[in-house]
Amino acid sequence: MPAKRRMGIVALVFFLGVVLGSVVGEVIGLILPEDNMIRKLFVSGKEFVVGPITVDLIVFGFTIGFSLKVNLVSVLGIVLVAFLLRLYV
Repeated sequence: MPAKRRMGIVALVFFLGVVLGSVVGEVIGLILPEDNMIRKLFVSGKEFVVGPITVDLIVFGFTIGFSLKVNLVSVLGIVLVAFLLRLYV
């Protein structure tokens, strides 16, 4: 049971860190001017895309897709959330 709980915590840290980092990165992108090198460093990143996968059943159909954009601030967000979670858990 502890291994399942540990994987859940790792997934939670990753998810919260990426979300927090992405929000902060977008705010930095809005504040800094377009041609600023620091803005490019914080906002640019790598995007991972899976899909879209379309399943067409006779009665109904659906499309599933997933996209994840990771930038420097997202990585810093993961580290920050992991540190905070380690303090409180």
